[in-house]
Amino acid sequence: MEMIYEPWPWYVSGPLIALIMFLLIFIGKSFGMSSNLRTMCTLCGADKVADFFDFNWIEHRWNLIVVVGAVIGGFLGAHVLSNDPAVAINPDTVAILNELGFSSAGNEYLPDELYSLDALTDVKAIAILLIGGLLIGFGARYAGGCTSGHAISGLSNLQLPSLIAVTGFFLGGLFMIHVLFPFIF
Repeated sequence: MEMIYEPWPWYVSGPLIALIMFLLIFIGKSFGMSSNLRTMCTLCGADKVADFFDFNWIEHRWNLIVVVGAVIGGFLGAHVLSNDPAVAINPDTVAILNELGFSSAGNEYLPDELYSLDALTDVKAIAILLIGGLLIGFGARYAGGCTSGHAISGLSNLQLPSLIAVTGFFLGGLFMIHVLFPFIF
């Protein structure tokens, strides 16, 4: 029973993800979190403003349940089913992040420098979150899906566009962390 309070190893979580993907393929559904943003915009009336949001959202409502489940599961995993909320990061990475000004590296999943209430008073933190959010939102829409949709769902369906998108995500992440990140922080 103690295992449920520890991070699950790859040989437990990986097959569980594969099982879910198999079940989705079996019933003719494809998984993707960012597509829910389109559904939620349509629910808020965006279909009256732009044709992109004019679609039958009822066919995609099952995916909204996935979002609710992810939020509830994440909350339970972090607050109920976890002995230690600290994230396991390589000590060398923690040292580098500390040098860059992230004092909570290795202690929390979200750095206080960006995700605390104090960060909302920092213009630089707000600018980083806004610009980052816009770029991620645009990129996910432009690529036809986010990292989870392409990497988990698209690759399991053997889709070439997903392989290209995942390669781009990976290269973009490397460029961000090794080239841009030191300039920003």
